[in-house]
Amino acid sequence: MRGSALKPIPLRLRRWSVLALLCVFPAGLSVAQEQSPGADGGVASQPAAADEPATVVEHSSVGRYWISGQANIIFQYHPAFFAKYSGVNSMSPDAQHATSRVFTLYTGYELNKTTEFIFDVESAGGHGLSTGAGLAGFTDLDIVRTPNLGAAPYLARLMVRKIIPLSKETVQSARGPESLATELPARRLEVRFGKFSMVDFFDVNSVGSDSHLQFLNWTDCNNGAFDYAANTRGYTWGAFVEYDDRRWSVRFADALMPRIANGEVLDLHIKRDRAENMEVEFRHRFLPNRDGALRLLSYVNHADMGSYRESIAEFLAGQTSVPDITATRHPGRVKYGFGANAEQVLGHGFRGFARWGWNNGRTESFAYTEVDQTLSMGVDLRGDAWRRHLDKIGTAFILNGISGDHREYLRLGGRGFLLGDGGLTYGRERIFEGYYTVHLWRGVFASFDLQHIDNPGYNRDRGPLLVPSLRAHVDF
Repeated sequence: MRGSALKPIPLRLRRWSVLALLCVFPAGLSVAQEQSPGADGGVASQPAAADEPATVVEHSSVGRYWISGQANIIFQYHPAFFAKYSGVNSMSPDAQHATSRVFTLYTGYELNKTTEFIFDVESAGGHGLSTGAGLAGFTDLDIVRTPNLGAAPYLARLMVRKIIPLSKETVQSARGPESLATELPARRLEVRFGKFSMVDFFDVNSVGSDSHLQFLNWTDCNNGAFDYAANTRGYTWGAFVEYDDRRWSVRFADALMPRIANGEVLDLHIKRDRAENMEVEFRHRFLPNRDGALRLLSYVNHADMGSYRESIAEFLAGQTSVPDITATRHPGRVKYGFGANAEQVLGHGFRGFARWGWNNGRTESFAYTEVDQTLSMGVDLRGDAWRRHLDKIGTAFILNGISGDHREYLRLGGRGFLLGDGGLTYGRERIFEGYYTVHLWRGVFASFDLQHIDNPGYNRDRGPLLVPSLRAHVDF
């Protein structure tokens, strides 16, 4: 471990930086048009004004083919911060900056009204602060946690979607890269096979899921305790089925787990190692005349995972020099968890969201991040009140924690694929995030984002950490 005698960020500067973004809320807000529930569930974004296209190229609503793309570039910086000590997986206390880049080509073909094919190619380049280590709630969702993979293009999604009508009544559907239909049966069964991201379908929240135009932090955009099946780029192969009715949906997926924690190669032994995911969604007006949604999630992962408690026991018995989670891995070991996800139109152009998550915390964090309990909540506001209809501002607070076994493992010098300071004085990771996204022209957007993190990596001996970010985004 290496020490750092750097002084902490002055309290006055920290307070000013955290409050600065809040001050951009304009005074004298007028009542904005409310959002309406989307045909595919959730609270949909308010349609753009007719004279303000949200993409550089207009897309047909009737053609069988779909071609679009996006570019997302994020620059992040943090000043020097106090750290009593640092380890192999620590966020560096020295001032640093990093840039990530993600480019995606979306293509699709609608064979008929009930069958679609999706084929997406992606390139992820650049890197994150400290190459993505040292935080459970990391500051940039776009980074690849294994930088040596490079920026070469790769297959992101390859899916067949089959829609099975269960009613003659239809509802409108927003046409986009993952759903080409403009009209869907009100009651239907949907089946998908192929390669996809689990969070394309599970734990989706229209206020806090989009790192291209909304929040950037991993645990703002997704449930941190949802250790969802994915390789290091965030994708897996599997089967997905969903039943949709007007006011509720239920979905299930069975998918491949990575062979090792944060690994690129997926495990093909599906009878032994796999991920099972289920979510129920209720779309309801929880407040009078204002749409909302509630989603209840559960998952069970089976994989070659280690045990924190066994790792500690082996260390105390003198079998290892430090606790080593990789030495206790066993095929078919189980990790399970639960989550809740809510969003609600609040009026006057505001929407709110909240997430809660928990997992058993005894089994190795394996695919997403090192969080065993999480709570997040926030709001966003569209710029109608100041005549910037595609602008958006949002603020959120996150509280992340880990189990007793997990924290003792880190305290004794163990490390996971993200954390490991060589020691630990435990404190929950507390994160504030705020952003403002401005619409520049057609599908061109720019954002300023600010994150303030207390107890980075759950360690009260380090931080606080302040991370301002700039983001450029283009939708083609």
